Amino acid sequence: MIMADQLRDAIAAAGWDREPARDPQDAAENLAVLTPLYAMGRRDLPLGRLLEGHVDAVQIVHRYGSAAQVVRLRQALAGGARLGVWNAALADEPLLLDGGRLHGGKSYASGAGVLTHALVTARDSAGTRLILADLARTPPAIDRDWWRTTGMQRSETHQVRWSDASIVDDDVIGEPEVYAREPFFSGGALRFVAVHAGGIAGLCDQARDHLVATGRADDPFQAARLAELFWLADGAAAIVRRAAIAWFETDGEERLARVAAARIAVADTAERAIALAQNAVGLAGHFRDHPLAALLTDLAVYLRQPVPDAQRLRVGHAVKDGLLAPSL
Repeated sequence: MIMADQLRDAIAAAGWDREPARDPQDAAENLAVLTPLYAMGRRDLPLGRLLEGHVDAVQIVHRYGSAAQVVRLRQALAGGARLGVWNAALADEPLLLDGGRLHGGKSYASGAGVLTHALVTARDSAGTRLILADLARTPPAIDRDWWRTTGMQRSETHQVRWSDASIVDDDVIGEPEVYAREPFFSGGALRFVAVHAGGIAGLCDQARDHLVATGRADDPFQAARLAELFWLADGAAAIVRRAAIAWFETDGEERLARVAAARIAVADTAERAIALAQNAVGLAGHFRDHPLAALLTDLAVYLRQPVPDAQRLRVGHAVKDGLLAPSL
């Protein structure tokens, strides 16, 4: 499968097959994780989505797994393992762990059919557990008819179901209820925000390339659009960079509110950049074989992350409480 090979190569290109992306310990390490995600978003948003999910899963196993589980993970990564996190519940079919058997399903399972391992949340008598499912040993049934969206088709985001799949103790990662533990649960959004920011840079790239190739880049109206696309893209990158640094300069609610602010600011920036790129390229950008066409629809879909209004409220409350204030 092409996406499997592409994801494996992207992981290797970042060096994460040799030295997995663990929780950063300082701002420089944080930026070192976010930079490959940004770069991939700039080139290929669906692949960026899968690469971000891989980093998320690897960080979680390093954070909560036992020493033996981390060793096995590193061995799997050296052999080309591709991970992701499947957390979204499947309506009326919750994923349950009962007597070492897995029953039920997940929705929005990005990389289904591409990944080698999926970190899934499942309920048992102790609460919500994290299970690192070896998808060769416990393959789910994949419903590929459900993912019929205008963009991000290549992310292979499907619904998956298990029926009486065998799970051993070593597949269970950490203690009950660790998945939603803060600050990592909310703070991890900065990874996909970095991919979004890369997508905005990609819009600038594609609009510029089209206008130069068609001899229209010197038109004053188009030059003005290119100028705005640049500062939108550059501003989005700066927002991600500043949030990555602030993560180690703040704590508590201020830290999480800064990530939420970055998420909302980059999403709003992306909406403006989409409109500008469409106006710059015109109808040509909606032909299926034009490189801008997929980027426009992929970014529009990828921006639809859950509960954006809750993030705005978090930021607003932080401003009210004096936790966030503009500064240079």
